[in-house]
Amino acid sequence: AAQSDGPVPGPVPSPARGPQGAASCGPRPALELVDGPAPVVDAVRTLLRDIVVVATLEDAEELVAERPGAVAVTAEGDLLGAHFAQGGSGGAPSLLEVQAAVDEATAELADLDARCAVLQAAQHDAAARRAECAARVEEQAALRSAADREKSQVAQALGRLAGQARAAADEAGRTAAAVARAEEALARAGEEAEELAERLAVAEEAAPGEGAGEPDTSVRDRLVADGANARQTEMEARLQVRTHEERVKALAGRADGLDRAARAEREARARAEQRRLRLQHEARVAAAVASGARQLLAHVEVSLVRADEERRHAEEAKAARERELVAERNRGREVKSELDKLTDSVHKGEVLGAEKRLRIEQLEARALEELGVEPAALVAEYGPDQPVPPSPPAEGEELPEDPDHPRNRPASYVRTEQEKRLRAAERAYQQLGKVNPLALEEFAALEERHQFLSEQLEDLKKTRSDLLQVVKDVDKRVEEVFTEAYRDTAREFEGVFSRLFPGGEGRLVLTDPDDMLATGVDVEARPPGKKVKRLSLLSGGERSLTAVALLVAIFKARPSPFYVMDEVEAALDDTNLQRLIGIMRELQESSQLIVITHQKRTMEVADALYGVSMQGDGVSKVISQRLR
Repeated sequence: AAQSDGPVPGPVPSPARGPQGAASCGPRPALELVDGPAPVVDAVRTLLRDIVVVATLEDAEELVAERPGAVAVTAEGDLLGAHFAQGGSGGAPSLLEVQAAVDEATAELADLDARCAVLQAAQHDAAARRAECAARVEEQAALRSAADREKSQVAQALGRLAGQARAAADEAGRTAAAVARAEEALARAGEEAEELAERLAVAEEAAPGEGAGEPDTSVRDRLVADGANARQTEMEARLQVRTHEERVKALAGRADGLDRAARAEREARARAEQRRLRLQHEARVAAAVASGARQLLAHVEVSLVRADEERRHAEEAKAARERELVAERNRGREVKSELDKLTDSVHKGEVLGAEKRLRIEQLEARALEELGVEPAALVAEYGPDQPVPPSPPAEGEELPEDPDHPRNRPASYVRTEQEKRLRAAERAYQQLGKVNPLALEEFAALEERHQFLSEQLEDLKKTRSDLLQVVKDVDKRVEEVFTEAYRDTAREFEGVFSRLFPGGEGRLVLTDPDDMLATGVDVEARPPGKKVKRLSLLSGGERSLTAVALLVAIFKARPSPFYVMDEVEAALDDTNLQRLIGIMRELQESSQLIVITHQKRTMEVADALYGVSMQGDGVSKVISQRLR
């Protein structure tokens, strides 16, 4: 209800209602309906000086149009003035407003949850990037360590090869010196051999020119021995020269190999240096990436702290809203309880008023029938506002002679005293016996009532015949519909049962085919390999599957837009469950199925899944997942 600026009236009392409904007698000032202690009444009258109680809102509009300065209030509590209007509901927020506030808080909480999810995803991405960068840094560090180890190994190999090269050079020098010494010894041996050969030739030439005496063989033997020694020395010198030449060739080859190895080592060292430089560059890049990742991680941590703070505030706001919601719900329950109590009180008052009105009507009818007195005249002459004449003296009682004595004067109406007088008069009337001076009037009234009741009886008989005809038509229609539905269901049941129990047989049988309205329906089921037909002799899974077959037969005989099934396959094995799922797929083509289940195979054929999960605060939450 809209309300403009202006004087807002104070509390408005509910209109007082008398026995005949005083609130419906027209506009009345609210001051006339207030009673109580003088100080309170004065204050309330000051607040209610311009308020008028009316019956309906239309009367309030007419009153305000005629008297702009007045404020009209209806029995429902609606206030209407020249510049404002207020509905009968209290000023407290309604359940819709509270629900709207709760929905708004829920939406805000969902937004904050979404933001937290985004920030958590960013945190996870940053953590993944940080882990990746850390792995790359560790990999580069491992490569750098391997390069350093390889570099040290190459340096050690170079040092070892340099030592071997120096040793080979020294050995080559020593070999060259030995070769030179051998060549010098060879030259000296050649000179000695030439000298010995010359001396031998001179000796041979000088031998024939001497006397006939025997030549001296000692010189020749010495010379032969010297020649043999010289040849031996020459041979040894030649062998030593050849040995030294071979050693020189071997050392030269070894020196070439060492040179090639040294060049290879220098190239490997150059490549290792380049690789070291590249690894250093990559290490610097990795360090820069790690620094950037640390900065990004710092920003992400700050964002996470901010998000945690916002989430904490949101949770606090949510908790506050939930406390307010609980308080409002408690208040709503209290108000509803109070309203129920007031409604019960009003209903009791209305029932009591109806009983009183019925009692008054009975008394009026009794007065009119028994005494022949109109109710208005009876109230005017014998109402509670009339003085009660003195009662006649009782047996043995003497009345006072003074006419002004209270016993001889009329008294005010007191209900208890008059009830005593009524009981005494009834006892006296019973003692007098029944006297009916109005028998003719009663006869006429009874005759008229008899005629009225006869007409009512004829109407009832006619109505009874009409109702019997309607019942007959309804029974005929019910019989036709039931017969048709039974035949369709029995036909479908045989097909469905044969599909769920391959090789089995099932059918529906009427207990009383002659009376289709009172007949029952028996289910005969014979699974494959069994002769039993009673359901009580079947296993739990077979009974469950038979019941499902009957249910599906009814669905196919009389299709419906949707079906609700609550764990119908709980007692089925995998084979029977697969057959039931096939039938569910057929029903799914023309209707919507809502299945409550714990079976995974049943969930696999669903288009959407809905799960109910209870959170830590005890509030259930519905989780949905669309599969197709």
